[in-house]
Amino acid sequence: MSAPPQVKAQPVQKSSKPPRLREARFDDYAQAAALARKFDLDTEEYPAWTNLWTDNPAYQEIHGKVPMGWVLETAEGAIAGYLGNIPLIYELEGRSLLAATTRSWVVDSAYRSYSLLLVGTFFQQPNVDLFLPTSVNSQSAMPLSVFQCARVPVGDWDRTLFWISKPQGFAESYFKKKGWVGPRALSYPLAFGISLRDYLRGSRFRGCGRDVAVGSSSDFDDRFDAFWLALRQVKSGILLGVRNRDALKWHFKFALLRGEAWIYTVEDHGNLVAYGVFLRQDRGLVGLKRVCLADFQCVDHRNAQGILLAILREAYDRCRRESIHMLELVGVTPFLEKATASASPHQRQLPAWMYYYKTNDRVLSAKLQNASLWEPSIFDGDSSL
Repeated sequence: MSAPPQVKAQPVQKSSKPPRLREARFDDYAQAAALARKFDLDTEEYPAWTNLWTDNPAYQEIHGKVPMGWVLETAEGAIAGYLGNIPLIYELEGRSLLAATTRSWVVDSAYRSYSLLLVGTFFQQPNVDLFLPTSVNSQSAMPLSVFQCARVPVGDWDRTLFWISKPQGFAESYFKKKGWVGPRALSYPLAFGISLRDYLRGSRFRGCGRDVAVGSSSDFDDRFDAFWLALRQVKSGILLGVRNRDALKWHFKFALLRGEAWIYTVEDHGNLVAYGVFLRQDRGLVGLKRVCLADFQCVDHRNAQGILLAILREAYDRCRRESIHMLELVGVTPFLEKATASASPHQRQLPAWMYYYKTNDRVLSAKLQNASLWEPSIFDGDSSL
């Protein structure tokens, strides 16, 4: 691949001719990224964007069975729409499943009537076993119903749990989001109220998981391959995205390079029994500094809740040290709800249900209606890529 192209927004004029649907290419990056930024969508830099496919173990394994996405191209050669297509490997009951997730669905205003053409093409892929749109917003939720996508049957994916580690900074960002004048001055009384509430309700990790020794890691080493072999046996009856060392290194590569991913581990007699990965997901426009739990896995089922609390405590303490405003868990599953109840988290509603799935295999579709087969997290799909 050549040097990173320059991202410059270009006006897309409505043509009398319909746009041409074609598979995306790496040299579409500049126009696709500019189109996304035009509508205030988050966009990766070129190396991180190409990494979604070039170093993706699933993409390498399937040898071109799925495209990297599709674009709508006008008669003048302009990109009027884009939808990324990222392959992932999942396992269930010893069977390997090829999954695909959407990425950066965007269509210029003049061509919005062709939006469903992109999504329909995504769901018509013949080689894909499972479709996982997991970063759905209020605008994309309705079109998914047209293609009979189902909500994941475990958890509340329109709700989060969170802890406020820096009340003043959190309060200031809240008033900025509301557009109020003088957010800093207004933040102090609200911050006091937050601190008082948390003190009275015990909304901290005081005493949680103190008997669990939590370590940290700067990368995914050989221990994670051995851990994956154990995990896939313990959870063979659960739909799991592959989490061997190569998959984890690819998934969190650029977050680690930017210092935006934290890895915490728990060992027993030198063997890895659990890990948690956290990601910085700040909201720069309002000055909110936020860390989210991206993935937690544990092979010690009996002690999983205590281990999770110990890992969350480490992340929360680091948030306080580094003046990060909040620690958040997206998608409230019964396990998260029960495990964190003693720490009295705050809650907030999301504008839309985030996590959907679809399969064209009737047998697999019927099987996935069973909630016991799911342990969803934002590791799934593209939510933490």
